[in-house]
Amino acid sequence: MAVDVETSSAPMNTNESQYDENLKKKIKLTSPAWEHFKKIKVGGVMKAICDHCHKHLGVESKNETKHLLDHIDVCPMIKQKDTRQMLLKANNSSDGKCASLDTYHFNPEVSRYELGRMIVLHEYLQSIVEHEGFRRYLNSLQPLFKVPSRNTIMADIFKMFEAEKHKLQRVLESNSSRVAITTDMWTASNQKRGYMAITTHFIDESWVLQDRIMRFMYVPSTHDVENLGNALMECLLDWNIEHKLLTLTLDNCSTNDAMVNVMLDKLDKSLLLVNGKLLHMRCAAHILNLIVKEGLENLFGSGVERIRESIAFWTATPKRLEKFEESIRHLNIPYSKVLSLDIKTR
Repeated sequence: MAVDVETSSAPMNTNESQYDENLKKKIKLTSPAWEHFKKIKVGGVMKAICDHCHKHLGVESKNETKHLLDHIDVCPMIKQKDTRQMLLKANNSSDGKCASLDTYHFNPEVSRYELGRMIVLHEYLQSIVEHEGFRRYLNSLQPLFKVPSRNTIMADIFKMFEAEKHKLQRVLESNSSRVAITTDMWTASNQKRGYMAITTHFIDESWVLQDRIMRFMYVPSTHDVENLGNALMECLLDWNIEHKLLTLTLDNCSTNDAMVNVMLDKLDKSLLLVNGKLLHMRCAAHILNLIVKEGLENLFGSGVERIRESIAFWTATPKRLEKFEESIRHLNIPYSKVLSLDIKTR
């Protein structure tokens, strides 16, 4: 069917020219190959990237799209997806039993996300992805999965952290309730470094108590009032919750008392309950620990300290611990526990 097109000698405006350019681009992408490819400029050169295996192919006009159609016929990822109706995935219920069956197709991005989540959840070393046995095991499960390097999986984990942080920030911003903060400071015995953990507690819109760790950070020496107060205040400002504070729960010690006074000077008291008079909450568990320790000292004198010294002596070296266990067996004393030194402040 012929179509008459009226021509005009009038100059074409910019919008019409842009429209024609876009129309030309749309006409060029009518090949069925573009249902599986995207055009992206890489290093100043236009490339066609496969939506399935992410392979880069040339898109020069002289090449047309025949090579793209040929790739679709041999793309391993498309073949994998074509078999998804022959693969079934079991959806387990909370008790571990199979609740339903669903069709399955392999998604490398989901597998990489779950790999990073597994490393964080079980505190595995990032170098596990470079272990030969681990790579062979993954290859036996899914040969198409490309195991990322240690640096790549670390980058993925940081992206997961940022995503979860932004998600929690949106929850805290939209939630109408105030937040209660608990924090504690301790020194790692193997590194002699001080760390601070900051946790937020709040009631969500469904009246369910929620708690989330907002920060776990290294605090450089010295651990005085100013450094601790600055670290805590930096965290509150980073999460934008300084105006929603309800209480601040800390151990019962003089350093924390002084730190709360520093925090009150930095916070807007008009946004706090009763101008900040109820901000400081002393940790009940720590106070109970102090009461019990005082009671034991009154009852047994230095007996508890002598027990601690004895446990520290026998657990100092493997040879001493073996001698202690051998003595227990010779005396036929039944036991199911091992020697463990308590923490005086807990």
